Amino acid sequence: MAKLTLRNYRDHDPDNMYDAILNFPDQIEKGIELSEDGPKVPKGRTKRVVVLGMGGSAIGGDLLRSYVTGFRDHNGVDVRVSRDYNPPSIGGTDLLVTSSYSGNTEETLRAYNSARKDAGSVFVLTTGGKLGRSARSAKYRTITLPSGLQPRAALGYSFFPLLHTLAVRTRLFGDMVASETEKGIDETITLLRKLSAEYSDGPKPANRAFRIAKKLQGKIPVIYSATERFDTVNLRWRGQIQENAKHLAFGSLLPEMNHNEINGWSHPEKLLKNFVTIYLRDREDHRRNQRRLDITDGIISPKVGESISVEAEGRTHLARMFSLIYLGDWVSYWLSGLNGADPSPVPVIENLKKELER
Repeated sequence: MAKLTLRNYRDHDPDNMYDAILNFPDQIEKGIELSEDGPKVPKGRTKRVVVLGMGGSAIGGDLLRSYVTGFRDHNGVDVRVSRDYNPPSIGGTDLLVTSSYSGNTEETLRAYNSARKDAGSVFVLTTGGKLGRSARSAKYRTITLPSGLQPRAALGYSFFPLLHTLAVRTRLFGDMVASETEKGIDETITLLRKLSAEYSDGPKPANRAFRIAKKLQGKIPVIYSATERFDTVNLRWRGQIQENAKHLAFGSLLPEMNHNEINGWSHPEKLLKNFVTIYLRDREDHRRNQRRLDITDGIISPKVGESISVEAEGRTHLARMFSLIYLGDWVSYWLSGLNGADPSPVPVIENLKKELER
């Protein structure tokens, strides 16, 4: 087998997912600029934020929920994410956020059209499409995102304008969250620029993201984390491995996993060595969950092919979330090359959509 080089990877990456991940810190900065130039949303009567979306567009809402609920005091405003044709019940104290990168996502459009007239206010993030045309016609507050990316590669656009608009400009979640978010955004950009230099530096043993990808080659990763802070980070790892690397990945959350799934790591014995467990850890995880992660690893690791633990980096909650997200994005990229897969297109998903249109 020929020695793997960055050139080998670029040959399998005609749509340049490499640069999309490499330039993610710049995308965050541009996302903040979009927020600063965009509309504010009403603050006074909003008691809940309901985010409609699917896939890479919905995960910005998931991250907002995970991030905001990490604060004990978030001004009594809750965040809910809906991934379905049917939205939850919507009322006059709800801010309805509709996120569709293409603007043509079937499930999101159906839910949006069902819910928008009942919402107290509507906020839209899209590049255009049917959603963009509808939002302009209805004069909804809208941020128009740059086009040309896969939705999963546009996380800086689907999350940071939403976060900055609600948490900083509108101060919807209170002054303390606003202050911490401003600090967190600055630290996140600085930290990811530093990590980018390591994770993008080719398929080399010194590159931690590539080392993890090598351990996943030919194996099935199962990703574990605590519920309270990294549930969405866990979801992002799975989704990026599945879409970029075209590689099965599963995951679950503690403590719930300790009440059911852990018992399954006994059979079928012959297959267990084909699995790799990955533990996403944070120093602010509940101390009992930290202990649970240690004990769980001790129980499972003798049975599987490999056990990997990664610790979040950074001072602020936001930076620590994105230190792990960024590592997972690069792991998925290097694994795509090891699998000989083009990281950008998702032909199975596109074929499924065509079948649905028949």
